[in-house]
Amino acid sequence: MPMVPTVRKIRAVLLAGMLSAALSVSGLATHASADTTAQQSASQIVADMGAGWNLGNQLEASTDGYPSETAWGNPAVTQALVDKVKAAGFNTIRIPVSYLRSIGSGPDYTINSSWLDRIQEVVNYAYNRGMYVVLNIHGDGYKSVPYSWLICDASNQTTIKAKYQKVWQQIASRFQDYDQRLIFESMNEEFDGQYGNPTQPCYSNINSYNQIFVDTTRRSGGNNGSRWLLVPGWNTNIDYTAGDYGFVVPTDNHRSPSIPSNEQRIMISVHYYAPWDFAGEENGTITQWGPAATNPSRTSSWGQEDYMDSQLKKMYDRFVVRGYPVVVGEYGSIDKSSFDSSNNRYRADFAHTMVATAKKYGAATIYWDNGFNGQYGFGLFNRNANTVTQSGIIGAIMSAIGGSGSATTYEAEVSPALCTGTIDSNWSGYSGTGFCNGNNTVGAYAQFTVNASAAGTATLRVRFANGVATARPASLIVNGSTAQAPSFEGTGAWTTWVTKTLTVTLNAGGNTIRFNPTTASGLPNIDYLDVTTP
Repeated sequence: MPMVPTVRKIRAVLLAGMLSAALSVSGLATHASADTTAQQSASQIVADMGAGWNLGNQLEASTDGYPSETAWGNPAVTQALVDKVKAAGFNTIRIPVSYLRSIGSGPDYTINSSWLDRIQEVVNYAYNRGMYVVLNIHGDGYKSVPYSWLICDASNQTTIKAKYQKVWQQIASRFQDYDQRLIFESMNEEFDGQYGNPTQPCYSNINSYNQIFVDTTRRSGGNNGSRWLLVPGWNTNIDYTAGDYGFVVPTDNHRSPSIPSNEQRIMISVHYYAPWDFAGEENGTITQWGPAATNPSRTSSWGQEDYMDSQLKKMYDRFVVRGYPVVVGEYGSIDKSSFDSSNNRYRADFAHTMVATAKKYGAATIYWDNGFNGQYGFGLFNRNANTVTQSGIIGAIMSAIGGSGSATTYEAEVSPALCTGTIDSNWSGYSGTGFCNGNNTVGAYAQFTVNASAAGTATLRVRFANGVATARPASLIVNGSTAQAPSFEGTGAWTTWVTKTLTVTLNAGGNTIRFNPTTASGLPNIDYLDVTTP
């Protein structure tokens, strides 16, 4: 993740303490014997990775150059958090890690064993639950991080490369017996710190780092000979990686002979935060995105769906067609709902479109979550309470990863939708021209007619506002039969709209979906229903 002001602010306020000398090492597992894991092709591993999530601002956090997972305001990582992430539907966790002053002096550059133990423990939280894990070197390449050293335009490149080789040798050896669900990523957003065209010899040094990473990992024993390895170009920028700016895919001359000769085992990493004025700029000017945006003054003049498609197609044309999978290792948009109550809807649209477009072009995606909820945060979960905070965004991701890649929106005010009540427009933040304000009686329903091209499981995302503290229970009735009993929690205000995600079984052709209140409080205000069909 770029060092945006939110991250700097967290670091400045919460900078305290050093890494504990005694970190728990319980749960360290014994894994499969060397190089016996089944081989996965490019398309297989992308499909198996499914929806991805970043454990951001945790193991890459640091205080005065010492890694500390709580230094930037997040609590220590727990198994319970990872279990909640998995239960939400994610199958891949990227774990950014900084090493910094935990690395000893040369020529051995020994990593502090307690820090490696803690990294392994957190990896196991996900790995032992059957998830994929992406493990990298993260903050060591940022000039803004104290005691960073992986600096591509520094003068001491011989020392840097020797240190880098020793660090990856230790990481790869520690995890050599883990199977292909553990993916190593060479580094994060490596560049010279200037947001312009790539420069030399800095880009050549980045290519050298990637080559050292591949060669070192392959020679480190165990399953590392056939492990999938992930490498970035300049600053994980799509144009500077796919274009003619100097990126070179590392050779893989030391890989296991068990890999089919016509297949690759190197993946290409990029990040996506475009348009930045919507996704990352910390102000309330640009809060909407995509074709559903209702306010042109709040919508960026660039970076919409067509741009996203063209960018991912560049990666497809340059790498995927040659057998190199692409991983969008970070994407997402910050919370600006304090400026525009409809913002979270557009954040969900952005996430859905990214995942669907990446799926179209054979790429995997990993959402950036920094653990921060509220204004300018990327958080999807409350890491203190282990609860979901952005069900709408998560639902959008899951509908795109599991469905056809496109959702149909059914507005509550548009026929043939039915509302036992009135179509109102007095509370801001709704989509379209209004919302269903149902009567406060049992059975005062909101109903939608949806079409499915084939029978099977569909994902529903119902957008609603409930301005009181009391939840409003309902029955979800599909084609005349009760399918679920959702409860619509209070949203804090009638202008605060959230999305609830549900799964149902639909018939081929037309289907009737009805939300029926089961108390005299009636339904919340219903804005629309998004449906991703089989």
